[in-house]
Amino acid sequence: MNARRTAGSAAGQAAHSDALEHLARVGLIAYGVVHLLVAWLALQLAWGGGGGEPADQSGALATLAETPVGGPLLWVVGLGLVALAAWQAAEVARWRHGWSASGEDRKKALWKSGKALAKAVVYGALGVLALRFATGGGQSSGGQQQQTAAGVLGWPGGQWIVGAAGLVVIGIGVHHVHKGLSKGFLKEIDTSRSDARARRLVTRVGQVGYPGKGVALLLVGGLVVWAAVTYDPQKAGGLDAALRTLQQAPFGWALLTLVAIGIAAFGVFCFARARYPERR
Repeated sequence: MNARRTAGSAAGQAAHSDALEHLARVGLIAYGVVHLLVAWLALQLAWGGGGGEPADQSGALATLAETPVGGPLLWVVGLGLVALAAWQAAEVARWRHGWSASGEDRKKALWKSGKALAKAVVYGALGVLALRFATGGGQSSGGQQQQTAAGVLGWPGGQWIVGAAGLVVIGIGVHHVHKGLSKGFLKEIDTSRSDARARRLVTRVGQVGYPGKGVALLLVGGLVVWAAVTYDPQKAGGLDAALRTLQQAPFGWALLTLVAIGIAAFGVFCFARARYPERR
């Protein structure tokens, strides 16, 4: 028991060391920049000015690569996101000592560990994608998703696996919407040292950002489930395909604009998290 507590304490110190925290802040800023770029691409799509770049993370990174300082910025974004993934991985280790507890303590430890692990995977994958763009090897994430779906559909029970993956994404989207409406995101940020105006601004940004991103995830998950139902991996597009599907709906330009504003607000909230990190 003492050994587990010692390991948990060491992991907690690693998760909140000054160096890793500063790098994680860079990663949060990078994550926010990516969302702002995705929102810009979505707005272009909504108002008929969409170019050749897909309105998703790969399109955002490709847009960044086309700027005069794109190469160095992509390295900063990529390394920052990898550091953010490492910070979340340290969080998994920090909560690991609670896995053997009982009752509510065990549930809390497992929930916190699962969330941190999922975030570590997302941040790490996006960080690697940014580094691939920095070295000239990036490609559309939507195409990769279709290739992955095609491969999994060929497995025994693959249709169920793809469908389950889509339902997981839908569940995450619902969680984001609920988190925004219930203001649950305030647990992830410490604004106690800020003034009332800053706290109101952060709250409003979170209330718009989380539901906006949640709706986008619901669309992505819906496409993945539809690909499983129809046994057609071409329908398992990523965020770009989801936003283009929304664009084709009645008043699609207005709906897409609202989602883009939500995604942009989520990006701004990432900046706020970097400015006011959670203290424990």
